[in-house]
Amino acid sequence: MGRVVMLVLGTLLGLFVLFNFLLPMLVGLIKIALIIGVIALLVFVAVTVVGKSSRSH
Repeated sequence: MGRVVMLVLGTLLGLFVLFNFLLPMLVGLIKIALIIGVIALLVFVAVTVVGKSSRSH
């Protein structure tokens, strides 16, 4: 009986740690990746537009 209780408590503690610490960290990493991706896309578009306009003149 004691083993089962310890197992359940360990599982709950593990889930608590997972949801409280790892998920916000993952969300933060995803947000950073998205921001970097958007910035890279904007830079790429700007370079492409500038390149086309300088070639056409």
